[in-house]
Amino acid sequence: MKTTFTAVTEASFVRKTALGIAGLAFVGGAVAGPASHAFASPAVHTAPAMTTVAQVADNKPAMDKLVPHGTQGAQSEISLSKDQVANAKAITDTAKKLGMGERGAVIAVATSMQESKLENLGHLGDMNDHDSLGLFQQRPSSGWGTPAQITDPTYAATAFLSNLKQVDGWQDLPLTVAAQKVQVSAFPDAYAQWENQAAHIVQDVWTK
Repeated sequence: MKTTFTAVTEASFVRKTALGIAGLAFVGGAVAGPASHAFASPAVHTAPAMTTVAQVADNKPAMDKLVPHGTQGAQSEISLSKDQVANAKAITDTAKKLGMGERGAVIAVATSMQESKLENLGHLGDMNDHDSLGLFQQRPSSGWGTPAQITDPTYAATAFLSNLKQVDGWQDLPLTVAAQKVQVSAFPDAYAQWENQAAHIVQDVWTK
């Protein structure tokens, strides 16, 4: 088991496949080997960009903490299963534990939405790109951990967020830029489309 993760400055590898969403092909990936899977995904529809910053009830975080700079570009949404929500909560809880707050949780959840649609993916056989696995499509061969570790949601979230925490000024970067610093994707703008829904997901699970 490796105790350190690959530096974010390692070279990016172009993916073999791209996931088509809302008429565009988007690809994310883990550092030192962006990963992609051609798996069946839920229907995606365009959502309006978020503009509200109002405080909400029940001690839920306000939108100005979740999306401090507003969303970028057209936003997408998917319907989530209980398992996907549980994975988002695991990511959010990890951000809390690491002291990265609401913004860290939103960046991580949005990144996972792009990489796996918040599904804890195992190996997909011929559809698998290299050895990428889990919520963030991290690769054992690139030093992210063992397959068993990477497919543990808390471990995977810790791996992503620990690397994000090392990025100078990550809190103030646009979401897609912050995510790209860790994932080194061949399509770096793809993460932006999930910021709206990721913020609402984090807002919903933050106090649960």
